[in-house]
Amino acid sequence: MQMGHVTTPFGRRSMTLALVKGQLDVGASKSTRRVDKWKVFRDISEARVRFGLQDRALAVLDALLSFHPDGELDPEQTLVVFPSNAQLSLRAHGITGTTLRRQLSALVNAGLIQRRDSPNGKRYAHRNLDGEIEQAFGFDLAPLAARATEIAAISQEVAAERMRFKRAKEALTICRRDVRKLISAALEENASGDWGAIEALYVDILARLPRNARRAEVEAALDEMSLLREEIVNRLEILLDARKMASNDSRNGCHIQNSNTESISESEPASEKEEDEKSRLAPQLGRSATPARHTDPMKVFPLTMVLRACPQMIDYGPGGKIDHWRDLQAAAIVVRSMLGVSPSAYEDACDAMGPESAAVAMACILERSNMINSAGGYLRDLTRRAQDGEFTLGPMLMALLRAAGSTEKLAC
Repeated sequence: MQMGHVTTPFGRRSMTLALVKGQLDVGASKSTRRVDKWKVFRDISEARVRFGLQDRALAVLDALLSFHPDGELDPEQTLVVFPSNAQLSLRAHGITGTTLRRQLSALVNAGLIQRRDSPNGKRYAHRNLDGEIEQAFGFDLAPLAARATEIAAISQEVAAERMRFKRAKEALTICRRDVRKLISAALEENASGDWGAIEALYVDILARLPRNARRAEVEAALDEMSLLREEIVNRLEILLDARKMASNDSRNGCHIQNSNTESISESEPASEKEEDEKSRLAPQLGRSATPARHTDPMKVFPLTMVLRACPQMIDYGPGGKIDHWRDLQAAAIVVRSMLGVSPSAYEDACDAMGPESAAVAMACILERSNMINSAGGYLRDLTRRAQDGEFTLGPMLMALLRAAGSTEKLAC
């Protein structure tokens, strides 16, 4: 078994197994690559939170590195520096002795430097006749050279995390602005719909976002805000389409009235058989003229968001997981049978909403099954409202997302 070099601290400072492991790891390191000491310092500065370091600890580390004469750290050379506390304090911007000792301990505990204490605890070096250092007592910078690759990887990970956080906050700011202005536009132009309730949802999403939110909390708020934005856009699109159709019908009516040169009495009357045929086809023609509007959930609601709102659905997917929309549709068929929803009711829902939206509706019903007396009747009511253009999945999913968020907070 290969034995590493282990030293213990002087005086009342205790030794821990973590310090022993750190010294053994450095001793066992086979790295011989010279590293730029200031590059390592910049990486540590980037990842200081991961190492549990404060700004003053970085100032002390900067001072220690300044006592190493070379610009690079060579693992094959002695990397022990031995400045006095007074010298360290001066180069660390004049911090007090108590703060200096505390930050040195933080650097040691983080595994970035090691103590090489002399018999009396003082820092000095033994030199040969040529003036070269044979043995030094002070702080060993060897861990920085041994862990340079690891430190660089941690630094890159922290930088990437910070960039993701920044982009999430930017996206939330843009989405928040869009929602606010779309609601204002709808209210100013007296658009039909319960815009007061939508505005309340907007305020609720922002109210649940902490002042110093973490990335996960920002992304959760972004998901909900994006869902609300898509819901608003869908409602406005339906409203604009309805206005456009009404305008076209009005123009077509005027055109027909103006171009009809014959009076009604002069027109040839239709036969009784033709009148019966027209009355039989009228409902069908009416339905075909105004088809139900479907919104593809794969474009509006991400599958991950649906599963976050309806986590119980995952258990009924193929193999106990749902990775694709076809898995969700397969799970919906299982849940339909389990909840006692008739095949005809589910087929009607698929026709009215689209197969993906019907599957999402079944997932929502499953999530709220303890509050629904008749799943089949509830689905038929949703189908009827969808056929009348009065139902969208957005509010239901958002309510479930809020409930899931409250449950997670209580669990924490």
